[in-house]
Amino acid sequence: MFSRRGFLGTAALASASAISGRVQAAAIPEAPHMDKVVMQPPLYPTNGPDYRPVVTLNGWTLPFRMNGDWKEFHLVAEPVVREFAEGMKVNLWGYNGQSPGPTIEAVEGDKVRIFVTNRLPEYTTVHWHGMIVPSGMDGVGGLNQPHIPSGKTFVYEFEMKKSGTFMYHPHSDEMVQMAMGMMGMVVVHPRDPNFRSVDRDFVFVMSTYRVDPGTYLPKVNEMTDFNMWTWNSRVFPGIDPLPVRLGDKVRVRIGNLSMTNHPIHLHGHSFAVTCTDGGWIAESAQYPETTTDVPVGAVRVFDVLADNPGDWAFHCHKSHHTMNAMGHDMRNMIGVSRKDLVRAVGKLAPDAMVMGQAGMAMGNMEMPAPDNTLPMMTGAGQFGPIEMGGMFTVMKIREGMARDDYRDPGPYQFPQGTVAYEVEAPDAAPARQPGAPAKKM
Repeated sequence: MFSRRGFLGTAALASASAISGRVQAAAIPEAPHMDKVVMQPPLYPTNGPDYRPVVTLNGWTLPFRMNGDWKEFHLVAEPVVREFAEGMKVNLWGYNGQSPGPTIEAVEGDKVRIFVTNRLPEYTTVHWHGMIVPSGMDGVGGLNQPHIPSGKTFVYEFEMKKSGTFMYHPHSDEMVQMAMGMMGMVVVHPRDPNFRSVDRDFVFVMSTYRVDPGTYLPKVNEMTDFNMWTWNSRVFPGIDPLPVRLGDKVRVRIGNLSMTNHPIHLHGHSFAVTCTDGGWIAESAQYPETTTDVPVGAVRVFDVLADNPGDWAFHCHKSHHTMNAMGHDMRNMIGVSRKDLVRAVGKLAPDAMVMGQAGMAMGNMEMPAPDNTLPMMTGAGQFGPIEMGGMFTVMKIREGMARDDYRDPGPYQFPQGTVAYEVEAPDAAPARQPGAPAKKM
């Protein structure tokens, strides 16, 4: 829910660069605050051009106010606590109570004024990734603007030159600040509401963290060995499903501010990549895919016709990215006898579990773990353990959903005869085909 943090009328104000029509500190709008971890309803426009608003997985859209012909937003950079999934909370930095920050929505041609208040213990800036802005509004501390000191408020002013999907993040001590979760998405809708319109529009940003089991703080110096792979700083089973009405045209906007690429795969459908953070892709250049690779520091947007009802897995296809708190230095014990290992290990650690002789399926295992630590793979479905974590969720396509109903519809009710089933094992020696020569012994 939103809560008010109060006016910042006495806060000092400095511009991000020299701008005309300079606003006064007393005019700073209030900063909404979010304390929910589930997807909030779409925020429909109350004036100006119409558009289909987006919904953010486990997130929300930042409200704005009109001041003449300017749309005014207020971001507050601050320490936050983010629940990755039930049973694990992490101390991060973010905006307006969450990491990542709220999605900013506007329309092509809008003039926007974005106030940024810094409540971090160090200075910061905001870079508008992929957006065409004046150089003095680009947010690279020291190059385009002074850093925003702790306790101060700066304002950015620019026109939304083009529609598309973009990101925001610091360019000030960014190794630390982005590793601590400071990021968010920007969606600029076309001026023409009929331009490539869709029925449902989802958005999220991908990030990665190294949070050792039992701890609450990411290791910001980590570059390669991450163990928490997140969508909007959530991991399965904490990531919202994507509820979709059968027959809807669906858009999914994905930003990547992690340290590696992610091949994102949707089951049961093919889709077309329609946009990047560089702009819209001509229809003649689109082609069908079931997986799209999202590079580091990039955005990929795909459109899909939800014409196949069911519960469809939607995930990164790097198998280690669909696990939580994964240890990368475990020995491979597949095929090794457990008997001698159990006896030897039990003398040293009576509570230890020797695992891996026949694989590492986690569904029926209960292993002790430190507080604030998630299982490596978890989650349950109507047929048993799902055994996933990290970058995994489900697109749930149902007939008869209301236009703006984003509630979880529950497990799919499979029509009779449409679920894979067990059959008797075949004979060890299949019968000889008529006319075939007998096998010589």
